[in-house]
Amino acid sequence: MARNPLRPARFDDLGLRRVLGEGMLPLLVAAMAFLAALAMAGVVGARALAAHWQEGAGSALTVQVPQPGALVDGQSRLDRALGVLHATPGVAEVHALSEGELADLLRPWLGSGAERLSIPLPAVIAVRLAPDAAPPEQLAVRLAAATPGTLTESHDLWVRRLALLSGSLQGCAWLALAMVAGIATAVVAIATRAGLAARREAIEIVHGLGATDGYIAGCFARRATGLATMGGLLGAVAALPVLLALAWLAAPFAGARPWTPDGPGWLGLLGALPAPLWLALPALPLAAAAIGFLTAQGTVRRWLRRLP
Repeated sequence: MARNPLRPARFDDLGLRRVLGEGMLPLLVAAMAFLAALAMAGVVGARALAAHWQEGAGSALTVQVPQPGALVDGQSRLDRALGVLHATPGVAEVHALSEGELADLLRPWLGSGAERLSIPLPAVIAVRLAPDAAPPEQLAVRLAAATPGTLTESHDLWVRRLALLSGSLQGCAWLALAMVAGIATAVVAIATRAGLAARREAIEIVHGLGATDGYIAGCFARRATGLATMGGLLGAVAALPVLLALAWLAAPFAGARPWTPDGPGWLGLLGALPAPLWLALPALPLAAAAIGFLTAQGTVRRWLRRLP
């Protein structure tokens, strides 16, 4: 349809402002954008926490030395094990637990009587490996040769479980994100169909006067895009303080220093939010706009093809 120069540029030819008002649709899209932000936070948070925990657990070993006071070649078994650990390249830290530390470890299971146990306890050595260290199996062989009976326990099982848990959480978050996108698409489609039903006579008249399918679909698409963008922006703004609070709570678990009122100020709190989420929040209105435009275009064009 040719543009009339006497008509205002923003004239509402089809009266869509009455049937697609600035009420329910933006609020529903805002709710979907808010949930999408939480789902993306789940993906980023699960990946970051799993990477941090796997790095810590993967580099940790626990060495148990039975009969640590027994002498072998004039040297106690504990000292021989410590000597092997200190002489091994790639061992970053070695710490032999004291009797008090062992009692603290046993207290949750044995209660207050952990300090008065009459059974001999093995010495426990906490070991942290450098990133370029040899495989733990080689260290276990060296320790067993120097002090027979020494047990070396790596945390491979926990690392695999953490990786499985992280992958499961990320999969659930991506599924939730896909469901949110699908629901947002359905909401826009339903609102567009309601607008088509309400303005059916006007659409049939202008279509009969020569208005093309592209023109009518464009009118709906522009209106739906504007409302969806507004909803996406509202949802992103509403999600920002929630994401900042979650980042602050998760900071100690990820190895970061949590924000405190006497710390680096509000910039420090804003810096607690991971960079991927800072990029994802502005993308929410853009994604909502794309969903609104494509859904309205497709819905209107399919409806127009059924006109006589």
